[in-house]
Amino acid sequence: MEVRSQGSGVGGQRCVITISDSGPGIAPEDLTRIFDPFYTTKEKGTGLGLSIAQNIITAYGGSIEAESVLGQGTQFRVVLPV
Repeated sequence: MEVRSQGSGVGGQRCVITISDSGPGIAPEDLTRIFDPFYTTKEKGTGLGLSIAQNIITAYGGSIEAESVLGQGTQFRVVLPV
């Protein structure tokens, strides 16, 4: 896993946090739903973690996006105003 952050925008008005891994990746059909409440591909998962994270991030005026390639890993990009 790798975590990076950077300031960007005029005067560094945004903080960009990138979280990536080299795991199995997320299937395209699952990637479109990972932020949906109660959506999970895990036997014991609740499907609430990413939904709650997205709600908190958007409440602070930010955004979260995910990109994934099967067999290569997943990358989440969080952008927050500062």
